[in-house]
Amino acid sequence: MSLLKSREAILGAAIVALLVLIATRFPAFVEPKNLLEVFNDTSPLIILALGQMVVILTRCIDLSVAANLALTGMVCAMLNVAWPGMPIGVIMVIALACGALMGAVNGLLVWKLDIPPIVVTLGTMTIYRGIIFLLSGGAWVNSHEMSRAFTGVPRTQILGLPLLGWIAIVVALIMAVVMSRTPMGRSFYATGNNPHAAVYTGIDVGRSQFLAFTISGTLAGLAGYLWISRYAVAYVDIAGGFELDVVAACVIGGASIAGGVGTVVGTILGALFLGVIKNALPVIDISPFWQMAISGAAILVAVTFNSRSGRARGRVILKSAEHAQ
Repeated sequence: MSLLKSREAILGAAIVALLVLIATRFPAFVEPKNLLEVFNDTSPLIILALGQMVVILTRCIDLSVAANLALTGMVCAMLNVAWPGMPIGVIMVIALACGALMGAVNGLLVWKLDIPPIVVTLGTMTIYRGIIFLLSGGAWVNSHEMSRAFTGVPRTQILGLPLLGWIAIVVALIMAVVMSRTPMGRSFYATGNNPHAAVYTGIDVGRSQFLAFTISGTLAGLAGYLWISRYAVAYVDIAGGFELDVVAACVIGGASIAGGVGTVVGTILGALFLGVIKNALPVIDISPFWQMAISGAAILVAVTFNSRSGRARGRVILKSAEHAQ
């Protein structure tokens, strides 16, 4: 636990240092109003990363989250165009259901057919993108075709923060409770830490992985509606490559690809770290195309840090065992 706390403290300090460095070049970037906009802009990444964190905890990975987001968003946009009077609440429920269904498909394939998660989600990622093309015929849904109610939800201001940001905060609070206060949350950690031991304690490892994928899919569905309504456009390749940022946020936040290690706070900090970089690069005259390179480098550094920490923890356990003998 002390390792996790120190990791989060280090990441928090890195974000502050990054903001101070940016402020020397562009002081307006660190004004409260702009920082709220950065948080709001990062909210979809936070929502997706929290779902991905649960999957990674169970020694799996979900590479289909961006395609899930895109397909759900296209479904929501087409529903709004066909029935402009459909209540937004109904559309959001449909978005959650679509996302959950796609996540459940991933989970069932991993659980029942024992197919490696990376293979499953690479396949479904392509399938979901293909379904978008079949539904839309390759056509875009643009802002002038969407109702004002549909596009207005994420922009609604509450206490100076758009509703999109508040939704991310609510999702984070719910996930924090689920992961720390419920048997399901503890089963995710147990499954990733030692799946063989988890079986002996009565935990169904496959079922835990299925639930993790379903949660990830549900949050991707929610992000799908929020993304499309915020940017007011839907097309086949929307959020293309965004799964890299999602995985990067989790790993930078301390989640171990080996499973069993990760926190809600760390994941949020990882997403904010990437969000600050994404918003700061244009401000300090650095090409946004460097973002992917920076994300990739951050993943390598974080994985290296995690693996070294894991080896150090292993040595401590071995020494304790030797003393016990």
